[in-house]
Amino acid sequence: MTSQVHNRWLHRYAVLTAIVALLPIGMGALVTTLGAGMAFLDWPTSDGQNMFLYPWLSDFRAQPLKFAEHGHRLAGSLIGLFSIGLVAWTLRVESRTWVRRLAIGILCAVVGQGLLGGFRVIADDRVAALVHGVCASLIFSTIGVFALVTSRRWNEIGAEPCDSAAEISTGLVRFAVLTPLAMLGQSVVGGFIRHFGGALHEHLGGAILVTGLCLVSALACWRTKQSWLRSATLGLLAVLLIQLSLGAGAWVTRFGFPPAGYVAVQQAPEQIVIRSLHTVVAMFALLASVQLAARVLRLRSVRLSNPTRERDVQLVANSELAGAFTLTHASGYKGDSVSISLAGGAVR
Repeated sequence: MTSQVHNRWLHRYAVLTAIVALLPIGMGALVTTLGAGMAFLDWPTSDGQNMFLYPWLSDFRAQPLKFAEHGHRLAGSLIGLFSIGLVAWTLRVESRTWVRRLAIGILCAVVGQGLLGGFRVIADDRVAALVHGVCASLIFSTIGVFALVTSRRWNEIGAEPCDSAAEISTGLVRFAVLTPLAMLGQSVVGGFIRHFGGALHEHLGGAILVTGLCLVSALACWRTKQSWLRSATLGLLAVLLIQLSLGAGAWVTRFGFPPAGYVAVQQAPEQIVIRSLHTVVAMFALLASVQLAARVLRLRSVRLSNPTRERDVQLVANSELAGAFTLTHASGYKGDSVSISLAGGAVR
């Protein structure tokens, strides 16, 4: 397979765009924690003033809710500009049609996200606020995937011969895809708690489910012995551990911890910080699981699309088990394989 020309500066710009996306995400998490979503009753203006001319910094001490909400709006405008740059750069240097479309899709999603945020204010709609938060997770993960597919390693995987690609089982693919879907559902339930105050026990159950799926996916990926998957696995487990710790902290700062004599104080600084970080890290967890799934699917596609090269007859012996050997005959098409077990006489 011919290697796609790698443009390292496009990849770096995509990574920078993902970093910039953390600004509206972080400010948005803070806005929800503070309950500042309706600090302004108008949009796109702020108290009737042009968004970019509003004296934002003067609200830092006097009106912290307006400071947080307007900071979220400005950060949203910034990621919009970066998304425009991403599309322009991609169309200039990227030859893969689907990657060009992905960049355009990111820009459209960012614009739609801004409009959704404005609708949330104008309609004072908490459901729209919930959807707004979930969409932020999806957009962040999509930008992360874009950075992945423009990386050097993604292109190198496609250029490697079939034998260097890992054996990716159907079961691994299923768990790798199911994990981010479960995380997305967990984010929806978490948003329901933050905006409506319910579904706490459902969220705890979802955390157990997601943790189990992450562990199963991580174990399966580790067994492939593929360093590309193992690095993503370690990242996912690290983020998961941090997220579980923040979840425990969010619980303690909200309900207290009597054994230690800790009494929860609503909207205390530690509660605001931990709950907001819990939201942001949840988006990192979704990104990590999506990245892992994308790598699994990439390796799977390479394994299935590359023609099998001619192989010699291999004899595999194990003296402690029933003798077995595998005769592999490459037909030049897909590589037909015949396996004969001396113990059972089975032919596959």
